[in-house]
Amino acid sequence: MPRITARQSYNGFERKIDRLGLGSLLAEVEDAVTWFDLLIEESRHANGTKWIREQIDARFAAIGGWQKIASGGVDWTKMNREGSTLGVEVQVSGRSDLLAVDVLHLRGDLAGGQLDVGVIVVPDDTLSPFLTDRTPNLRTAIKHVESRAQDMAVQIIAFQHDGTGPSIPKATTNLGRGRA
Repeated sequence: MPRITARQSYNGFERKIDRLGLGSLLAEVEDAVTWFDLLIEESRHANGTKWIREQIDARFAAIGGWQKIASGGVDWTKMNREGSTLGVEVQVSGRSDLLAVDVLHLRGDLAGGQLDVGVIVVPDDTLSPFLTDRTPNLRTAIKHVESRAQDMAVQIIAFQHDGTGPSIPKATTNLGRGRA
């Protein structure tokens, strides 16, 4: 199972989680990130990311109560019984520059009152070089949050694979099929 290797919190995230009773939802986020076996080929850019994202999304759906936004908003949100809401941006299968968009989604929903706290999930700096080119990592997530949202109650969660194995197949794109 993947291991969470880093948690970087901003602007009273932990205090807000405790005060609003969101600890169980944060535990569900960590469960979604760590519930599956993640074996990879440890060579540069050898592994695809689509399957990893599918595993995380499948777990959010299986846990229940999480609302998914396909595009244009925060990936996953859930409200607890007290009416407090946690939002999650999962950035494992896109380009690292999409983290800027994720941070803007969280910032907008936090400032607008739709969310009380936000979480960004990324591969850690050890795992990301083994994934598809330009996959985001902890270092990049910290840079984006600190330049655009460090004044918001946000936490970055970074994870690492749990061992070596065969490479994870990469998704085939139009460009990969030989189309211009």
